[in-house]
Amino acid sequence: MSDPVFDKSEQLELVSRGLLEGEEVLAVYDCIGTGTGFVGLTTLRVVLQDKSFVGKRIAVTSIPYRHVRSVSVVSNTSLVGKFASSSSIAIDVGSGAIHEADFRGAEKAQSAHDLILWYITR
Repeated sequence: MSDPVFDKSEQLELVSRGLLEGEEVLAVYDCIGTGTGFVGLTTLRVVLQDKSFVGKRIAVTSIPYRHVRSVSVVSNTSLVGKFASSSSIAIDVGSGAIHEADFRGAEKAQSAHDLILWYITR
């Protein structure tokens, strides 16, 4: 497999340290906005870092692809219909739980969406 795509080496290292036997990192994208610090994509799961806990606590949540019901690209548009510089993905894991992550640029959101979609449709 090729080298993973990533924005920050420390985020890649954090995801890499938690790999299971035979699992590989595909991509780790830095996120913007409140809450999510990054989205990591491996051959087995989506890894989300959530910085929104009280007391400066941080959660790293793993979502196996088999538990993802759907994934959406959510883009902001301007009044003239052109895409803004940031986009989001929404990951539905059932029971009303939707994880949202905001990216710097539509291409990263689209890439994350496409990787997740590929794995949940296998």
